[in-house]
Amino acid sequence: MSSSEPRLQLFGPGTWPETRRIAAVLRKETVGGVLLISAAALGLLWANTPWSSAYEAVRDYRIGPASLHLDLSLGTWAADGLLAIFFFVVGLELKREFVAGDLRDPRRAALPVVAAVGGMLGPAAIFIGFNLDSGDGALNGWAIPTATDIAFALAVLAVVSSHLPTALRTFLLTLAVVDDLLAVTVIAIFYTERLDLGYLALAGVPLVVFAVAVRKRISSPWLLVPLAVLTWGLIHQSGVHSTVAGVLLGFTVPVAAAKGAGPAIADHGSAERFEHRIRPLSAGFAVPVFAFFAAGVTIGGVSGLVDSLGDRVTVGIVVGLVCGKALGITGTTFLTAKLTRAQLDADLNWVDVAGVALLGGIGFTVSLLIGELAFSADPVRGDHARIGVLLGTFTAVLLATVVLRFRNRAYRVIAEHEARDEDGDGIPDRYREP
Repeated sequence: MSSSEPRLQLFGPGTWPETRRIAAVLRKETVGGVLLISAAALGLLWANTPWSSAYEAVRDYRIGPASLHLDLSLGTWAADGLLAIFFFVVGLELKREFVAGDLRDPRRAALPVVAAVGGMLGPAAIFIGFNLDSGDGALNGWAIPTATDIAFALAVLAVVSSHLPTALRTFLLTLAVVDDLLAVTVIAIFYTERLDLGYLALAGVPLVVFAVAVRKRISSPWLLVPLAVLTWGLIHQSGVHSTVAGVLLGFTVPVAAAKGAGPAIADHGSAERFEHRIRPLSAGFAVPVFAFFAAGVTIGGVSGLVDSLGDRVTVGIVVGLVCGKALGITGTTFLTAKLTRAQLDADLNWVDVAGVALLGGIGFTVSLLIGELAFSADPVRGDHARIGVLLGTFTAVLLATVVLRFRNRAYRVIAEHEARDEDGDGIPDRYREP
């Protein structure tokens, strides 16, 4: 590279429209994160009171048509059914990012993609290192500490560092989007115990009809909801985890507005309109209900906590979420900078990247889901996995709080600079329209 050529910049300002869209998404996710944390805390507290048997009775209450093999417990309905709504939103967001967001540009996509991969490999390697010689099925949980819960992370971020620079917020959100894609792939490949190709092929029929309907801008819930439910049911019967149906359905929704659409429609594609309608249901109901049931583990006091920490699965999850995520994300970001001769934005330090990487250690929702899948046949180990996720998440929150609060004064200065609009055109001066 010639000395006269400008060096690539990490975490520099993007475009104003994308920044504005990301800010809107972050606000919604933050509210959902507060509900998520509240529901999880309620489930955990109830499960550790003298009335824990009532909690278990509610969680294990079975409902649904037995003839269709859908007489499931409420806890299972939350994991297999309600989380499919969450993953539908994930599918919409993934497609939006790849088609019209930062991930459409390979140069801008490279960093969050590489960081997400590093944030997955780091925790997995640490977990495997702790459990390699266990020989009792412990390695089934290798993927538990690899996920990032963006709603939980943003709720924490809103409390401890509301002035975090926009570029770092965007990086965290984009990294989490890629992380969700990797998590879905892991669930589909590694946590499918049986596979019925007949049901899987049948699921393609309502999925294709759904895709054709949304591309023709048919939005009637009387058609789309039955098609979505049928797709979900057939994938559930196939043995593939039914949350995968949510992502596939989300992928079918077009991002760009239809050609010839009027001005009121042209600015918003179907994916954005679907996301606007479904995200409140996902963040306000589906994910909190899942968290309420998934986080409700009876710890058994100090002795129970000590016993769970004696299981290397628990330790591997905690260390994986805290150290694996931080080292994986920060390390791959630093390596990317070195290999591309890029430099950080002048206002930022590597400690800022480390703080965001620690937020990546907030696994929670998807980590709890993978824990249930990994140890469905071992309730004790499953409880230890949940305790590991809760402890790892709590530790990551504490460490991220320390790092980000330490830098919050500098973030305030950056936020003031980002908001400066001296020409009064409604667009901050540091942004340019594409």
